Amino acid sequence: MRTLSLDGPRGPLVLGEEDRPFFILGPCVIESRSLAREVAAELDAIRERLGVSILFKSSYDKANRTSAKSFRGIGMNEGLDILAEVRSEWGLPVVSDVHDADQVSEAASVLDVLQIPAFLCRQTDLLLAAGESGKTVHVKKGQFLAPEDMGHVVEKIASTGNRRILLCERGVSFGYHTLVVDFRSLPVLSSLGYPVVFDATHSVQSPGGAGNRSGGDRRFVWPLARAAAIVGCQGIFMEVHPDPDKAPSDGPNMVPLGKLESLLKEILACFTLRRTFPDDPPVTGDVHP
Repeated sequence: MRTLSLDGPRGPLVLGEEDRPFFILGPCVIESRSLAREVAAELDAIRERLGVSILFKSSYDKANRTSAKSFRGIGMNEGLDILAEVRSEWGLPVVSDVHDADQVSEAASVLDVLQIPAFLCRQTDLLLAAGESGKTVHVKKGQFLAPEDMGHVVEKIASTGNRRILLCERGVSFGYHTLVVDFRSLPVLSSLGYPVVFDATHSVQSPGGAGNRSGGDRRFVWPLARAAAIVGCQGIFMEVHPDPDKAPSDGPNMVPLGKLESLLKEILACFTLRRTFPDDPPVTGDVHP
């Protein structure tokens, strides 16, 4: 398994070490400067108490929304300014979505990690631009892809000479309005040679399931996150919010900020248990031969 180093605000941060899991956390979308600061301050405090690596994630724009009337965020310019403030004041590496190759250069001037949304994971120009930025690229596996198909995504990014790649499992479409997690995906993604992240909150989303917006069921974040740590991954992604039920985006599947620390302790215990197991047999080839 290749590890990668990003140049964080407090110096290099190594991701992918088997004995040091990392967490990508934050509100789905930047609603306001005050909300981003509130969440960042609490994440920083939790980071210090638990001694874990945390990256702050929030989107300045959510281009993929169910309805044209849905809240998308506060825009790139103000959003990047807020993320730069979070990075500087709390020393948290910052992550946000990029949706178009033309956004990459400006976003990369602030972000430590460029996130490629699941529906855009096959967009060649976007992947190449992200790779050419030299920044770490976190790619969400499309809900429509088999995990082995992410090998082609890796090849596109790596063709730029950039091997700072994170691969993320976030569930697969199962009929209408439903996602399920096939945990075989984690060892298959790991076989591609890059750190694997499990997205525990989008995996419980119900795409378009609430009429003019997506629904979800956050109750299942807990068991899925624990299971992913036991099956094997290097990072956990979760969107968190002080009051998810009032959030304008992805509220039903976000974790309440007040419950985050206890959940992280459970996940860390699962990571610790996982390290006591013997190595699994190597996984190669397709999930469905």
